Parts: sequence; structure tokens; C-alpha cells
Amino acid sequence: MALNNLKPACGSTHKTKRVGRGPASGYGKTSTRGQKGQKSRTGYSHKRGFEGGQTPLQRRLPKVGFTTKREKPQAINVDKFTQILELEEITTESLGKIVKIKSRNIKLIGTKAKELKDRIKDANITTSGK
Repeated sequence: MALNNLKPACGSTHKTKRVGRGPASGYGKTSTRGQKGQKSRTGYSHKRGFEGGQTPLQRRLPKVGFTTKREKPQAINVDKFTQILELEEITTESLGKIVKIKSRNIKLIGTKAKELKDRIKDANITTSGK
């Protein structure tokens, strides 16, 4: 049985619209583009999401979708907690008894933070200043 006589069903196909072939074709002169305006001109194209001069949806919505993986260090002001100045060894456990620790990284700030640099025994604790 040969399958070379297959045709589309009757009425399922239409003739293609050939525009710009003179007035007799029915699609001459303006070639289905209308009278005037931006869309009737040659070379017209608009970017995706163009809304006719209105601010497009992608610019009206807030930016979402990126959060940094780097954790911000928790800053502890040494001037507010005088017990930290009295510690001999500064570790996360010793600081946890004085201050509630929320982050793995801790940064000691304040005017007397530089003096504590020698007593820090934990790699996750840093001080402000060099």
C-alpha cells in the first residue's frame, strides 16, 4: 500500500496571503498595515515587553533573586560590654556567655578593640583596625 497520495482534509488549509502585489489582489497599497503610524513604517520592530511608552512590567516589578552566600559578621561593641575587656582568652564560647551570638563570624569593634587582638584564640573572631 503506497502512502504517496496523502492530502490535507478538505477545508483545513487556506491560501497564503500575498501582500504588496497591487490593488487587484486586495492586499495592495498599504499591504494590511493600516494608514499611518509606527507599525506601518518599514523597519519597524519593538523590543520584547514593549508597552507603547508605558514603563514595562519587568521594570515596574522589584528586583529579586539574588542573596549573597557570604555571611556578614556580627559586630560586638567592646565599649558596651566591659566584661569582654576582662577576659584572658577570647573565644566564641567565652563571648557567648556575655553576648548572644547569632553569626559564626564575629567582629569586635570599639575604641579598645585593638588592645584585644593578642587575646583572641578563635579564627572566626576579628577586630576592627590593623
